[in-house]
Amino acid sequence: MGEKVVAGAVDLADRRDYRHKVRDCLAGLRRLLDEKRFDRPRNLMGLEIELNLAGPDGTPRMMNAEVLERIASRDFQTELAMFNLEVNIAPHPLGGRVLDQLAEELRTGLGYAHRKANEVDAGIVMIGILPTLGADDLVSANLSDVDRYTLLNDAIVAARGEDFVLDIDGVERLTCASSSIAPEAACTSVQLHLQVTPGRFADVWNAAQAVAAVQIALGANSPFLFGRELWRESRPPLFQQSTDTRPPELQAQGVRPRTWFGERWIDSAYDLFEENLRYFPPLLPILDEEQPLDVLDRGGVPNLAELVLHNGTVYRWNRPVYGIADGVPHLRVENRVLPAGPTVTDVIANVAFYYGLVRTLADDPRPVWSRLSFDAAARNFDAACRHGIDARLEWPRRGRFGGTEQVQAVTLVRDELLPLAAAGLDAWGVEPADRDYYLGVIEERCARRTNGAAWQAATYHRALESGLARDAALAATTRRYAELMHLGEPVHTWPVGLPEPAVPLG
Repeated sequence: MGEKVVAGAVDLADRRDYRHKVRDCLAGLRRLLDEKRFDRPRNLMGLEIELNLAGPDGTPRMMNAEVLERIASRDFQTELAMFNLEVNIAPHPLGGRVLDQLAEELRTGLGYAHRKANEVDAGIVMIGILPTLGADDLVSANLSDVDRYTLLNDAIVAARGEDFVLDIDGVERLTCASSSIAPEAACTSVQLHLQVTPGRFADVWNAAQAVAAVQIALGANSPFLFGRELWRESRPPLFQQSTDTRPPELQAQGVRPRTWFGERWIDSAYDLFEENLRYFPPLLPILDEEQPLDVLDRGGVPNLAELVLHNGTVYRWNRPVYGIADGVPHLRVENRVLPAGPTVTDVIANVAFYYGLVRTLADDPRPVWSRLSFDAAARNFDAACRHGIDARLEWPRRGRFGGTEQVQAVTLVRDELLPLAAAGLDAWGVEPADRDYYLGVIEERCARRTNGAAWQAATYHRALESGLARDAALAATTRRYAELMHLGEPVHTWPVGLPEPAVPLG
């Protein structure tokens, strides 16, 4: 959404002017595309990770302002709620030892942040949804004290006009209501950016959409919310429901939710920006002084501030991003599919698999999206969120007969997608030893059918079997997770269960 949104009154004239202005921005984007003004290929990637703050007991700590003050680094920023932080890794060219460089930067940064958080009796936990979060933690009073979050909450609440209803039916069922968007803050993710030329954008975005389900199946790490065991990756249904501006009547009419997988393969980046304007009313009609078409007429590069802001309030799992670096505009695909964690090694393994696989699929002369319907890709995403590493996915058959088949996600990855990811990393010029190490982590996850969600659920049930009550079992699981996360061995190696027999208090 951007860092510089500030509070201020918005009237009807502002909304009218914003609608005109954002359409001028879209016209400006079209001109930039037509005039081929975008940056040349630089193979740049970027990485952001949202984090949780928890105390030694495993429960959330509402103190991001204090922790950020101690960290004192622009690499770390606030996120939606007071128990959230975000770390941003500077862009890197894809190639060479980039995977190990990213791992080292993350270990150094997270280790430093964890030590600083320890000074105020908190710690960093990198996990999709903190299992110890309760409904009382996710209220508007615990939103970070930043104008843009207050404005966004007020706008979404006003658009909906009633409480948000959470209803997620998984291993167990959760139903509850919220008067704010605060439950969204439970969702902490890894965001992968890839700078692409306009000519490559559609192929990369389509490839990313096609493999989103596979990413979730491999990386699921969010099985719990409010004391209930739900989907193996519960972030997507939670995110959609906690930001849903549609009352039930609009849902019944088929109005699109703002958290959206999409509904079609695309031909250009413009398709996505145009859809975002056509389908979604502005939430934050905040006007910038720049006149983008005048800037273009003078030979300049417009910021397209209104378009960028609006685009940031439509929560696609693969989002188009317009940016400017060194006075030159560029486009990025922002992949927002993966949950945070479990370890730095696991995160970088997910990074390697994604960038390698997307490169190969985007280069394929007979691309997967020409052989797989978009509806099938959306169903795959839902199945992967529900079932995680045990999901079955629809995928094009290999060979001359065509068509699709249902296949176990782990079988698809091991037999077909890992070699494609390796070829893609070779095409990027990534060091072969790093390629083999990080893709080996993915292969072992498949062999053992173990990811973060599987480990959390198995350890939680062991804790219950030992006699712990539900809340105590979730807290013990969280503490053990945090301990193993900071030790850093990948999650497929983690022993299931608590380190010693858990004795219930009493």
